[in-house]
Amino acid sequence: MLDTAQKVNSKVERRVYKRIGSGLGAFYSPSRSQIQGSRFKGYAMIVQIYEIQTPTEALSMTEMGVDHIGSVIVSETEWKIPEVKETLKAVRSSSATSSLIPLFNSLDSVLRTLDYYQPDIVHFCEALTDHQDARSHRRRLLALQQDVKKRFPQIKIMRSIPVAQSGKDNSIPSLDLSKEFEPYSDFFLTDTILADRPGISGGSQPVQGFVGITGQTCNWDTAASLVAASRIPVILAGGISPANVSDGIRRVQPAGVDSCTLTNALDKNGHPVRFKKDPEKVKQLIKAVREAEGRSNVD
Repeated sequence: MLDTAQKVNSKVERRVYKRIGSGLGAFYSPSRSQIQGSRFKGYAMIVQIYEIQTPTEALSMTEMGVDHIGSVIVSETEWKIPEVKETLKAVRSSSATSSLIPLFNSLDSVLRTLDYYQPDIVHFCEALTDHQDARSHRRRLLALQQDVKKRFPQIKIMRSIPVAQSGKDNSIPSLDLSKEFEPYSDFFLTDTILADRPGISGGSQPVQGFVGITGQTCNWDTAASLVAASRIPVILAGGISPANVSDGIRRVQPAGVDSCTLTNALDKNGHPVRFKKDPEKVKQLIKAVREAEGRSNVD
């Protein structure tokens, strides 16, 4: 068993240890009730915000109190973006934790991307159920995570678990998927998957082959079941906004919450603008989270 000093020898480990106890699956196995933030009295809930692509916006987020700041690499061929690298560098110089999504999953491309950006967390968000040979696809993704952990042991791995949209077909095997990926992940994130027909997710995702940025809430009952079953921290995502985050925390009891689409700025037609946050919405979200966890710690 690693001692406490070893457990928290990197920034992301220190932050997770501070926030949710020493609950990283890679280090030891506490009881499930000790892992999830709002059920572990006295520990602050993680607030994670995507998609932050500039140093200026990243520093603005840290000043507001955002804990995890996420950036995205959208192209496997144009993966080297100096401004995004500077963004992660700015986050590393702060008290926040950097997270990076590569919207591709070939081993060589992922490894060179991580070597260039050096994030605290790499976040994989494939849909998992939309591949023609889904089982083989998942085996390859599991092998990818193992290879990443061997090559970059200091980088934590976040894995999105697709969860059916609230009020829609609920045959997505979210809990079974989590069991497959838990041994090779440090965090889970629930995210909404749009299904074309029962149990099948096809080309209806905003980014084909990946979950996220739907602006739609996932089934919170399923998310709560995932929290109860998981031995690693679970972050609640999928249509999270200042208006519903308090209810989401109360219903799901996650270790943290994630927001992207519903904290974005809007264009003149009222549509969310990718890669541009609305600072006031982010402030309102953080305020709602801190108020909700305050109530939880009193209950």
